[in-house]
Amino acid sequence: MLSSVVLEKYKQKRNFTSTPEPAGDVTLAAERAKKARPEKGLFFCVQKHLASHLHYDFRLEHDGVLLSWAVPKGPSLNPKDKRLAMHVEDHPIEYGTFEGVIPEGYGAGIVMLWDQGTWKPEVPDIDAALKKGDLKFTLDGYKLKGSWVLVRTGGRYGSRSGTDARSWLLIKHRDDWSGDLDITEFAPRSVKSDGDFEDILAADRPDVWVSNRPAKSGEAGAMLAKIIERAAALKAERPARKPAAKPRKEAASGTATPRQKRVSAPRRTTRATKSRA
Repeated sequence: MLSSVVLEKYKQKRNFTSTPEPAGDVTLAAERAKKARPEKGLFFCVQKHLASHLHYDFRLEHDGVLLSWAVPKGPSLNPKDKRLAMHVEDHPIEYGTFEGVIPEGYGAGIVMLWDQGTWKPEVPDIDAALKKGDLKFTLDGYKLKGSWVLVRTGGRYGSRSGTDARSWLLIKHRDDWSGDLDITEFAPRSVKSDGDFEDILAADRPDVWVSNRPAKSGEAGAMLAKIIERAAALKAERPARKPAAKPRKEAASGTATPRQKRVSAPRRTTRATKSRA
């Protein structure tokens, strides 16, 4: 399974001379697949993506790549909610920490790293579960935790004999981490930068879509218009960047070099309260 063929569809849809998205390293994918121990935890992430419409990209590491589902309404902690999750092309493992602005082409818009952590299968064989269309797993992220399931419906009303094999449902199992809290409203910001969409855009170019916005109408269009306006204001408020000062001797020697911010999910030492997910 692991070869350049796995990411072929991902690469065909993108122009890597104009998008900041990672192209994917097949060698790295093969190494991760070889070292993976699902029972000890694999990487997962959720990226909040404002493109032609707002959705959440749910990604699980498997065989060195990120299996991906687009969830229009985002994950829900309420077991009664069955959230549509459309299976899309596999993404490279490097995509798991991506956050930024896609200026044009496929997926043009703003990508936020909304959650990340580790996942463990609750089944003995991941490939068999995916083929069956019933993958049960446990998440340990900043926002999403506990037991979940992805169920393939194949049709709009849940018929597994339907023609659209891309259609799945993402459902939270009832446990200590389930509840009525709307986690997308309660915790809307990035786990990487602690920013919102306007902060991510302001760090790039708020005027990137002067002539051709990804979303021009509807709720997504109105949301993007406000974000562009707020991002431009944030950019204007920020002082011009000063030339970098010469490093001090102790920094040059390595004794005072600041640590780079970690973005991988740390192990939890205390359990969050049920109400704060």
